[in-house]
Amino acid sequence: MALQFSVLASGSTGNATFIEAENHSFLVDAGFSGKQMEALFEQVGRDISKLSGIFVTHEHSDHIKGVGILARKYKLPIYANEKTWKAMDHLIGEIPTEQKFIFGMETVKSFGSVDIESFGVSHDAAEPMFYVFHHEGKKLVIITDTGYVSDRMKGTISNADTYVFESNHDVSMLRMGRYPWNIKRRILSDVGHVSNEDAALAMSDVIGDQTKGIYLAHLSLDNNMKDLARMAVTQTLETKGIIVGEQVTLYDTDPKTPIPITTV
Repeated sequence: MALQFSVLASGSTGNATFIEAENHSFLVDAGFSGKQMEALFEQVGRDISKLSGIFVTHEHSDHIKGVGILARKYKLPIYANEKTWKAMDHLIGEIPTEQKFIFGMETVKSFGSVDIESFGVSHDAAEPMFYVFHHEGKKLVIITDTGYVSDRMKGTISNADTYVFESNHDVSMLRMGRYPWNIKRRILSDVGHVSNEDAALAMSDVIGDQTKGIYLAHLSLDNNMKDLARMAVTQTLETKGIIVGEQVTLYDTDPKTPIPITTV
């Protein structure tokens, strides 16, 4: 079975991505209530109870809101690094010890023919990290919630077939918007979120011969729009000689609606 995925939902209000290959399926983050998560799974025709595990990126509520309830209801393993466990333990409720697993940063865990690689990002959380899924030569990268993309990150995520890549805000919209200045400063900082243009500049450094699709993710509801993100990323990539629609295709994600199950 090929490596397949669906960004179940992505945005300021919640984030969850489903991945499957062969006899294993995985959930990266569960940033919605249990009922909402179940509804998202129903929409893509998949069974939460069959998950091999929930892989947590960091402890912010838009990534962990449903982790505890899903783990308890379906007896699912949860994977996170030690600092994230400490930060989220009191937020997700009691989890049986046998369902709690440490997944250290910059390490790889294998599930059959699927290798999951973790890597650190720059965000104002305890020890935020994201994941690369490898299966039979295919590579799927999920990277959001980072204030910038370092050379180390670029080395880990380069030349993936598919990216789920943060394109959080338009800088002008953010600067002129309703957020208080301390929130604006946080978002614009190195431990906040990448803008459309900064995301595209990072993309231009990691896109390789294998790269076919980029899903623009974690768009701010207040400070971005799908059309604006796509236009800004397209323009920036094309200034770097990467022709959108020929070399790579850009796709939207949605804060409420899953993308169809897609083969990497």
